[in-house]
Order: sequence, then structure tokens, then C-alpha cells
Amino acid sequence: MPYQPIANYGIIGDLSTIALVGLNGSIDFMCFPNFDSPSIFCSLLDHEKGGHFQITTQDPECKHTQMYFPNTNVLLTRFFSENGLGELIDFMPITQGKPTHKLIRRIKQIRGQGFYTMHCCPRFDYARTPPQITKKEGIFYFSDGKDLTLKLSSTLPIQKSACNGGEAFFTLQAGDSIDFILEMQERSEENVDMMYRETIDYWRTWASQSKYKGRWQETVNRSALTLKLLTSYDYGAIVAAPTFGLPESIGGSLNWDYRYNWMRDSAFALYALMRLGYTKEADHFIHWLHNLCEDINTPGGLGIMYSLSGKKNVPEDILDHLEGYQKSKPVRIGNAAHDQLQLDIIGELMDSIYLYDKYGTAISQDLWEALTLQINWLCDNWRRKDRGIWEMRDREEHLLFSRLLCWVGIDRGIRLANKRSFPMPPHWIPQRDDIYNSIFEDFWNPALQSFVEYPSAQHVDASILLMPLVRFISPRDEKWLGTLKYIEKKLVSDSLVYRYCCQDMPQEGTFSLCSFWYVECLSRAGQLEKARFYFEKMLGYANHLGLYAEQIGERGEQLGNFPQAFTHLGLISAAYDLNRRLDIV
Repeated sequence: MPYQPIANYGIIGDLSTIALVGLNGSIDFMCFPNFDSPSIFCSLLDHEKGGHFQITTQDPECKHTQMYFPNTNVLLTRFFSENGLGELIDFMPITQGKPTHKLIRRIKQIRGQGFYTMHCCPRFDYARTPPQITKKEGIFYFSDGKDLTLKLSSTLPIQKSACNGGEAFFTLQAGDSIDFILEMQERSEENVDMMYRETIDYWRTWASQSKYKGRWQETVNRSALTLKLLTSYDYGAIVAAPTFGLPESIGGSLNWDYRYNWMRDSAFALYALMRLGYTKEADHFIHWLHNLCEDINTPGGLGIMYSLSGKKNVPEDILDHLEGYQKSKPVRIGNAAHDQLQLDIIGELMDSIYLYDKYGTAISQDLWEALTLQINWLCDNWRRKDRGIWEMRDREEHLLFSRLLCWVGIDRGIRLANKRSFPMPPHWIPQRDDIYNSIFEDFWNPALQSFVEYPSAQHVDASILLMPLVRFISPRDEKWLGTLKYIEKKLVSDSLVYRYCCQDMPQEGTFSLCSFWYVECLSRAGQLEKARFYFEKMLGYANHLGLYAEQIGERGEQLGNFPQAFTHLGLISAAYDLNRRLDIV
């Protein structure tokens, strides 16, 4: 049985976790009860061992489509067979604005007659622990033998399957429907119709708060809904993606775990959400930063990533028993990059906090003192080599992107101090100006007429596209236009952008976030026709639901963890800027 393409999946969630639902009606990936909990389904990474929860027709020639109920994260999968039309509604209830840790699947026959099968085969602890199954009063209980028990219930009789799970075979006539509910054992019974309506209302109410009314509104709303799904209700932290182990190249070894809160990704996500008017999400994240991230009060202690509960140490491990997506090994959980030095994170954080203070809520004096410690450390350490945004595991360099974001960190600190009349150390301004001069002196290559990745380099990387976006240089400055031209020559393939020179990473796909950065650079440079054309082309690379993984492969396939917050926030930023400039013309 071949693996489904990554693009074949939709997502549902409850602000605690996310499930990937395939076009064939199979949930092939889900960690439970939280984003960073061990998986209970991961057949996406191993067909035989991973476990799944599938509801589908018995017709092998059945055709499938998927859509979201408008402005919600409630997913509908249609089955078109010779005998009729069926619909599968998948959602994770949010009642009274809170997660319920339930998964509800309703299969309904719209026309004709449908013959269906249901298989629920959870595999606990990343498929390392088979379930212990008991049945009581028609309800199936799956236990890991420790502290997690799942309850599977339905109005339909369920029997034990040969694959150590629960199964059912049933026929529906037009108008008939069956519900299947998978939940934690201690959860109480509630009315499915009520939970369905309340969940629909929750998502539509949230989506209606967006201030974006421009072009591509539906696309922007879908990206915003995706970012919201990636945000933890309990903590306010934002995961980079809800998956682990999905490969950046098929058969390759770059298969990372993204179920953590990267400080960089969260800062950019806050910026995107605040642009749309979602300030409550920013409030929640700032609360996480100040109250759960103890490192904010330690100069230089701010980590690049954290668990949802604020722990910096997320040790990396390899799941040798899983074959990996299309046999792409190793499958990793945890992330060894957590202890890398990446100097840019303070800059991204300060940029978002500056905007949060300006457009959201004024920050507290305690938080300002903590930020002052971080900026003082940055003033003392910006000359160091680091691993950079691409998290190099083989070396450290003096990287332009890191130097640029050090400038941003100090600059936004100065702006915030002036705006709020906060006390500010006198050395911040000369340190900021030293970084500014360093970038022009050390990273400008006159022979190439371009800024370069590190001093003496003869090449560029796509992170340089942030230079005009963070307002370091004018988007129409001759040196920037020369750089943009060189980036187009070396990294751009039509509307798609590689993050490195292609010859350095021949198997890697194009990086979708960088493609949206490129669009925004074109927009800010006044190349609006080109920017709009490339933006529209990038929208064509989304999957059928408007979702993006990290990268686009040679054949236009989605690669890497899915969906990726970075890509969707880049889309929002590019759409916002391009729409605004098109309105002015």
C-alpha cells in the first residue's frame, strides 16, 4: 500500500493537538492529548506499525474530495461511489472556548446507499506500545497500560479487529448517519449535535474578528485559522508544525520534530496575527514568555525553542522501529538544535514585542527589565559566530541574517524605550550603529554587487530577503536591488525560492516561506505586477485545502512537516503588503 502524498491531508484540532485526515478518510497522524505528546496514530510514518483511524467506503473505485466548512476548522470529506454519495465530518470539539480532548467523526449518507468500514487501531507511545483492549457495555477502551486510556463509542456495534483494534462494517441509506467518538476515558458524555454547533460557532466567531478585507481574503483567513490551530490553548505557545519526521527530501535523513515553540516562528506568527487584528493571541504568548519562560530573565539564556510548558531541554531521539515516510529515515523526536547559539532570536522577539506594545497592550515594567537584560547581552555578543536561522549542525559562521537581526533587536529596544520613556542604557545606540556599519563593510561584495551570506562568501542565502522587510535598507536602494537581482539569479526558480544555492543541497525542495518573502520584496520594491503574478502562482502550490508544508519538491509535491506555521505567516505578510500597495496604485 503506497503512502499518500503529504498534500492529501487536511487537519482538524482543538488548540491542544491536531489530527491529519487523508482524502481516503484515514487519520494517519495524531499526537494525544497535546501537540508534543507521544503519537497514538502515525501510519503516515509507518503503514504497518503506526496505527490509524479510518472510515471509508468499501468501493475501491470511490472518488474523494475535501473541504472545510467556511471559516472553520471543521473538515468534510466526500465519498463518490457507484451506489451514492457519502460525507464524513471530522472535528475536535471546542466548547465554551476550551478543548475537550475528543475526536468526533460523523459519516452521513447524502444520496443512494453506502457500504462503509471503520478501523480504529491506536498505537501508543510512538507505536512502541500496543493497546490493551477491553470492552464494556458496547464501548471499546484502549489503554497504554500506564496513564492513558482512550474510549471509542458509537451507536453502532463495534467488534475487535484482527489488527488489535476496533472495527465495524455497516450500510447507510440516504439520510442515515453514524457517529464515532474517540476521547479520554474520564470525559463525560455530551450531545454531538450541540458540540458540532458550538465548534462551528467558535471558529466562525474567531475568523470574523479579522480586520483583513482585501484581495485573497479566503486564503488569508485559511492561513490565520491554521496558525490558530497551531496555538496551544493552555500555554499560548505556537508550535512550528504539528508533525515530526516528515522528510525534506524523499529518502533523505533531514527528518526533524517541529512540535515545539520556536521563539523565531512564534515571533513572526505574532506579527502576522496582529496585522489581522488578533491581539488576544499576542496577549497569551506574552503571558507564556513572561511567566513560563524563565530564561527571559537570564541574560543570553533565551533558547531557540521550548516545549509548550516552557522547558528548553527537548532531547533528540531516533525511532528506529519506524520505517519513515516513504522509507525516509531516521525518524526523530525531540530536537538537538535546542542548545544551539542563534543570535537572531532576540531580534525577532523584540520586533514583535515592539509591535505588540504599539498595536496591542503596553508591556509591563517587569518585562522591560527582562528585555533590557537580553539586549545588553546582545550588545556584548553580536560579534560571535552562530548556527543561524537554518540551524547548521556542522559549523558556526558570522552570518548576515544573524547580524541583521541583532541590529533589529537593539533598534526595536531603542524605539520602544523612546516611545514609552523607558530607561535605556547609553551604549545601545552606538552598538546598533556599529552593527549597521559592520553589515555594509563586512557583508557587501562589490564584485557581485550583492550582500552575501557571510564575510568573504561568494553566494547568498534566502534569509537575506529579510533586509528590507525589517526596514534595515530601503527596498529600492541600489545595493538592495543588486542583491535582489543576484538572489534571483542564484536561488529563484520561477516563483519558487531555494533557501541555499541549489548545488549545495541538490535534493532539497524550494522553501515556501522564502518564496513569500521574495513576493513581499518585489511588492515593496514597486514591482507589483511581477509580485502579484508570483504570489498567485505560489497559491497554486498549496494543497486542495490551502495548506502548505515546509517545502515544494521538484514535481510540485509538498515536503517536510505539515502544515508549517512559517509558510502560512509568510503568506499573510505578503498578501497584506501586496494588497495594500495595489490599493494605492
